[in-house]
Amino acid sequence: MIDENNIIAQLEKNLTSWSSDPKIQNVGVVERNTDGVIVASGLSKATMGERVEFDNGTSGVVLNLDEDYVSIILLGEGDDLKEGDRVKTTGEMLSINASEDLLGRVVTSLGSPLDGKPNIKKGKLMPLEKIAPGVVEREPVNTPLKTGIKAIDAMFPIGRGQRELIIGDRGLGKTAIAVDTIINQKNFQKAGSKLRPVICVYVAIGQKRSTIAQVIGRLTESDAIDYTIIVAAGASDPAALQYLA
Repeated sequence: MIDENNIIAQLEKNLTSWSSDPKIQNVGVVERNTDGVIVASGLSKATMGERVEFDNGTSGVVLNLDEDYVSIILLGEGDDLKEGDRVKTTGEMLSINASEDLLGRVVTSLGSPLDGKPNIKKGKLMPLEKIAPGVVEREPVNTPLKTGIKAIDAMFPIGRGQRELIIGDRGLGKTAIAVDTIINQKNFQKAGSKLRPVICVYVAIGQKRSTIAQVIGRLTESDAIDYTIIVAAGASDPAALQYLA
């Protein structure tokens, strides 16, 4: 015997979940694959910085738009992509979840964990590419950022919110200055500190994994990892991830 009530309930459920908004996807084909850069045709609706997907599950990001072709850099391994493979737009810009859950974590430039801990699912979705606020919109630099290195703090004082370039030849200790500065911010993490805590972000681009591991180890030993976010794009990672970092 057919239960009419169950049929009606199922129909109502299907009608409730049905959406009349069509989802249009722009599908193109791969023309050539050269050193991690894909040239594709047919993506007339693609936008700069948009994430695209290939049939094998690999993602990429649009970095150049021509009249008939788009250039895409791969965000993963794409050696098996060949001429004629399909690629489709997603309508999404590259973004990551930004929240306090990132503190103490080691992640890729896309926010994927590298420390064996769970994925970061909480937070506000923020675009990777964002125009920096203008000079007028920024708060004035009026609070010193103490590095803990007396020569720098006395002769070249740095302020919170200030940009400062550390330049020098290989082996002169540029990384050591940055790591020492991060460790010195531990003094401002205490509850009794008059200044707001400093959140540090260490970005390692093109470095060997052993070098990155040494930095992580030193920050961990100094109890500085809890207020630090480490973004790692090593020498063995795809060029796209290093570029995004």
